Amino acid sequence: MAIGVAAATGQLGKLIVQYLAAKGLPVIALARNPENVATPGVEKRQLDYGSPSSSALAGVTVFVLISSGSFEPPRLEQHKRAIDAAKAAGVKHIFYTSILRASTSPLVLAADHKATEEYLEETGIPFTSLRNGWYLENWLGTIDSILASGSILGSTHGAKVSPASRIDYAEATANVVAKAYAGESVKKYYELGGAPITLDELAAEISAKAGKSVKYVDLSQADYAKTLEGFGLPAGIAFIFSQSSESASQGGLFTDSKDLEEVLGHAPENWRDVVKRFVK
Repeated sequence: MAIGVAAATGQLGKLIVQYLAAKGLPVIALARNPENVATPGVEKRQLDYGSPSSSALAGVTVFVLISSGSFEPPRLEQHKRAIDAAKAAGVKHIFYTSILRASTSPLVLAADHKATEEYLEETGIPFTSLRNGWYLENWLGTIDSILASGSILGSTHGAKVSPASRIDYAEATANVVAKAYAGESVKKYYELGGAPITLDELAAEISAKAGKSVKYVDLSQADYAKTLEGFGLPAGIAFIFSQSSESASQGGLFTDSKDLEEVLGHAPENWRDVVKRFVK
């Protein structure tokens, strides 16, 4: 009996592996290139979403399926293949990293998540959907560009968003997985997000921490997409980012759920402290 974590070399997956290993739980790190798994003392196995093998999941009773960051082959097809492999291997519970309110979200990104949740339902395997909000790192990961340009671009139109740090999402996942592994009951859906903020507030905090003027520049979705294409993003990816930002104005990136704090057992990391970590 073990816990298998897919995409174990990814930014979220490697943190989940670390948290589970720190709890002393039997973890199998599953990755396309398992030799790149950094956490010591964990078993490593090869698992590629493109052609996942049920043998890679032998002995796995709890499977953490991290949503694919690749769109080729189609992301939903990748998820279905991994779920089929888990079912064939006799996995007893699947944890899937989804998106806020996947079944009703206005984000185009949510379509694959909604369909994946529906497919999980069809399989009959007990599952839990960890519906993560936006990552603070989605903005702060480009801090050098933000400081160089003095601006954060978007199409949120003053709406509040509820982001949290990747560390918090990883710890929350590990906590819920550990609970299920111990035989305790867990919910089917968790709506996970941090304290609501606006991008004007985020820009002001970056400005204060960096000692340099940073402003939020609000654009139409079309202009934001064109700007992103000008930065070199493919048109399809630029559309996804701009549409996600525009959807924030419809509440797509907001939640008042307290699930994250409850699962963590403590308050999520204050977003201002996360900004401080990134602004050097």
